[in-house]
Amino acid sequence: MRKLIVFFTALIAVVIGFGLPVTAMAADPAYKVLVFSKTAGFRHDAIPAGITALRELGTANNFTVDATEDAAAFTTANLAGYRAVVFLMTTGDVLNATQQTAMESYMAAGGGYVGVHAAADTEYDWPYYGGLVGAYFSSHPAIQQVTVRVEDAVHPSTAHLPRAWVRTDELYNYRTNPRSTAHVLATLDESTYSGGTMGADHPIAWCKPYQGGRTWYTGLGHTAESYTEPNFRAHLLGGIRYAAGVVTADCGTVTQPPATGTVEAESFSSQFGVQVVDKASAHGGRAVGYIDNGDWLGFSAVASAGATGFSARVASAGAGGTIEVRAGSATGTLLGSVPVTPTGGWETFQTVTTTLTNAGTGPLFLKFTGGAGSLFDVDDFTVTRGSTPPTPTPTPTPTPPTGAVLLSSGRPVTASSTENAGFPPSAVVDGNAGTRWSSAFADPQWISVDLGSTKSVSRVRLQWEAAYGRAYRIETSTNNTTWTAASSTTASDGGVDDITIPATNARYVRVYGTQRATAYGYSLWELEVYGS
Repeated sequence: MRKLIVFFTALIAVVIGFGLPVTAMAADPAYKVLVFSKTAGFRHDAIPAGITALRELGTANNFTVDATEDAAAFTTANLAGYRAVVFLMTTGDVLNATQQTAMESYMAAGGGYVGVHAAADTEYDWPYYGGLVGAYFSSHPAIQQVTVRVEDAVHPSTAHLPRAWVRTDELYNYRTNPRSTAHVLATLDESTYSGGTMGADHPIAWCKPYQGGRTWYTGLGHTAESYTEPNFRAHLLGGIRYAAGVVTADCGTVTQPPATGTVEAESFSSQFGVQVVDKASAHGGRAVGYIDNGDWLGFSAVASAGATGFSARVASAGAGGTIEVRAGSATGTLLGSVPVTPTGGWETFQTVTTTLTNAGTGPLFLKFTGGAGSLFDVDDFTVTRGSTPPTPTPTPTPTPPTGAVLLSSGRPVTASSTENAGFPPSAVVDGNAGTRWSSAFADPQWISVDLGSTKSVSRVRLQWEAAYGRAYRIETSTNNTTWTAASSTTASDGGVDDITIPATNARYVRVYGTQRATAYGYSLWELEVYGS
């Protein structure tokens, strides 16, 4: 009873605008919110109603709304004045590369993102944004009534809602299910309407920490009527308050990018001389290119302190050169360097590694040196901290564990998906740990090897690329239909997973991934099955 009294005491019903009740929370500090509604594709008629509703919510809840469709507002200095940025029904490519970098820096500094409805139909060619919004739009049926099932009855954006929330809206299907990377707040019950394509698990609102900041998204809000609906307005208000950091919620702990983990080169916060280029073989389809002698990249969200190892994924049909890892600035303390030799083509990536021996402070910088002309492209990099050495460049052939026979070499392989033709399933059994299979950027995914006949399987060895599976199962089958789990994990940290299982008779062995560790797919240099 005491909790109920406190809860209702904190809520004040005020009447503004059209006389509709808007939930107002006492004691929020004053802050500013940027509402961005630029469209480069379909334009929603409800945008003016959305802006009006957000202004009214701000008036009632102690925040100021600046509404704009001018992407020039996305500068590091300007964004620093806002506690949250709302992408209100944006569509298409709305920010250029410099503005994208400003948004990334804003989030790294602890900013908040709110995505409303068509925010998921935005910036398909900016991989960072795909992680920010959580899932991209796929399709929608006609506007109709639906039952929204509230999963989180505590979050400020859903606590006020009935657990079965019946309303009318345009109901998005998404290209991927965000559940593996986000905290789902509410789902659509596809049995209550027509045209859903995601099945029994159809998230429609979610939140999560992301790259140092907070994100909140709702797929609802297509109709102008939504913005005069008290429940929906309170839904928006709770999302803004969470993203702005004025109220805490169980969406995960907001942290800076992990001490160990892959950093996309194009996520730099500052640079000199380089360009972001589209590359089919790069993770997320983009890399940093046009690198000449003396160019550099700075990463404000990546600390140099405690760094002991460095690896980078690079491609070069040019002169090659050297990557210098520096602390604080492009001319700061040199922590270490690694040579980059030509790889045979601009789409042919290899991993180079080095040990970092000097101590540094401040953000990490990469400086590039070499001869005349273009040196190389950088896709992503990993910083190792503590006593763990950097992951070595893959050896050309797998090393069999003692006391077992390699059964999978050259055998037929099938997979649930392939990122593109350059990363075929067969690469995992070709004996070359410099070639790999990579899946689509979604969960779940699987890859299976046919041993040709029933064998006694006792060990599976996985050599992960930088995009690895956090949670997966090793499964076996005698008929390629009925599968038995031989091993499972929810805490893989990439690198090499060498898994011993009880001797099992099987012809087929597969890795069934349920949670990716990165925004990309599952990527394996080698899948080695041992036994007799």
